[in-house]
Amino acid sequence: MRARNLHLWISVLFFGFCTSIAVSQESKAPAKKPGGAQTKESQAAITPARAIEKLKEGNQRFKSGASVARDLPAKVKQTSEGQYPFAAVLSCMDSRIPAEMVFDQSIGSFFSIRVAGNVVNVDNLGSLEYAVKVIGVKAVVDMGHTACGAVKGAIDDVKLGNLTELLAKIKPAVAAAGPGTSKDKAYVDKVGELNVRQAMKEIPAKSSVVKEALDSGAITLAGAMYDISTGVVTFLSN
Repeated sequence: MRARNLHLWISVLFFGFCTSIAVSQESKAPAKKPGGAQTKESQAAITPARAIEKLKEGNQRFKSGASVARDLPAKVKQTSEGQYPFAAVLSCMDSRIPAEMVFDQSIGSFFSIRVAGNVVNVDNLGSLEYAVKVIGVKAVVDMGHTACGAVKGAIDDVKLGNLTELLAKIKPAVAAAGPGTSKDKAYVDKVGELNVRQAMKEIPAKSSVVKEALDSGAITLAGAMYDISTGVVTFLSN
């Protein structure tokens, strides 16, 4: 009887020892971080409408402080053999609106093309054509923002080296907005939105590649405005 009890006692101790080791090792294991890299299959499964929804959902997470935790070194490795972004965003170079953060996206998720005033030129049109025709993005977005310095410069008719030519591209929006000054915040934002709408017309008008994809339904083209005081992206109605 004593031998049987001793055997039982040893078994219990051994089981407890093994369990404690397993728990200890599990607690040391790194937590799995959500958000896998975009793949060819996941890109193909996204519709143009869904691409816009993904951007809206990402901005909702960003502004609410619920951005997805990501293992960026792992993303680098996952995307080293290819890229399959679902959208291309043409936005202003303003340091307060990093597009990947604003839409809570990561490495390999979308193309970020940035230029002062989010204006349309030959270089970024070429970039958009590559994104649409070669890589297969599902959405193209031109995003302006409130209190844009480039817009203010266009309103004030600033002359400064090569910036002069860039600001000239915003002048049609200034003309469309009617009289106003760069001191009027509402007027500046009005011109900023009109500048986005102008870009939405120019992109397909100046790129047959983008227009063909748009007409076939392969992509969608959208305009948006980012509020630098709230972090909210508002997509413009057509």
